[in-house]
Amino acid sequence: MIRIGNIEEAWQVLQAIPEFDQERSLAQLQERLPAGALVLIAEADGQPVGCKLGYAAEDGSLYSWLGGVLPAHRKTGLAQRLLEAQEAWASEHGFAAVTVKSMNRYSAMLRLLIRNGYQIRLVEHFGDPVSERIHFIKALS
Repeated sequence: MIRIGNIEEAWQVLQAIPEFDQERSLAQLQERLPAGALVLIAEADGQPVGCKLGYAAEDGSLYSWLGGVLPAHRKTGLAQRLLEAQEAWASEHGFAAVTVKSMNRYSAMLRLLIRNGYQIRLVEHFGDPVSERIHFIKALS
């Protein structure tokens, strides 16, 4: 099940995602997310097991900032359903596009974005291909 959640639930999920090597406190998440930000929670057996956070970007798009699914619940379609729910919410709230950044080291996320029609618009190079930041955009109809 995908539902609107709160930042505390999302923070708990994010703490348990091993790929995120940069620890963020709950206070840091709260500071970064403006009022009206979207917090989606994926549940399994009544427990939060995935999340997707987004907010209005300066260019008028919905910026999909941070998200993930716990390792034990991957390959179940939850990431796809979170992405679809975020796009539907963005469309319903008048956003013309969704933007997101990822990195080469997150190959599953790159495949998910490309499979869902996201297009690369910029690559930031940092001297190490694994750390390159890739900017994506998807126009909503």
